Amino acid sequence: MKIIAIACNYAAHNNLPGTPFFTSEEPVVFSRADSALLKDGKPFFIPDFAADCRCQAELVVRLSRLGKSIPERFAYRYYDAVTVGIGFTAGALLERCRREGLPWELATGFDGAAAVGRFAPLEGRDMADLRFRLEADGTEVQRGWSGDMRWSVDRLIAYVSRFYTVRQGDLLFTGTPVAAVPARIGTRLDGFLDGERRITIKVK
Repeated sequence: MKIIAIACNYAAHNNLPGTPFFTSEEPVVFSRADSALLKDGKPFFIPDFAADCRCQAELVVRLSRLGKSIPERFAYRYYDAVTVGIGFTAGALLERCRREGLPWELATGFDGAAAVGRFAPLEGRDMADLRFRLEADGTEVQRGWSGDMRWSVDRLIAYVSRFYTVRQGDLLFTGTPVAAVPARIGTRLDGFLDGERRITIKVK
């Protein structure tokens, strides 16, 4: 199983000050280790190298078929469910890696860094009109709409499959809509898709 992730996929995130990295005209793709996957409502433990841990909500798509070099017009055939995920980042480590031109997987792909909620079937859903949000202890801290994506899910799958063979069970994290927010010990994080809670994580 692969965990494929996308950076700078929303205009608001792409235009953050001081981040010229986000001017890419193609999707910025990175990966997370399979041990990064956190599911079934398990708590997230902040690692000792991430005292400044941050988190962000993302739409996550579950791939359902084997494919390579998938045409965009057929990409919809290769995924079968969607949910809200919460990505965790070691903030200072990420900034140092970017500043020094280093890969940043250590900052974004460590154990437990990719939490996924319960998947929802696609029937009756418009992938260009999905609304999601993240709450911390009942207060909204992030909100997103898939219509704001720079690259749609189908376009992302077509692009990614040029480089990777996608397989059933692979996960695609489609990017965060706005800047990440602090993840603090004792906080309860809830992720919602179209008003329905899909994930609850306790930060420890």
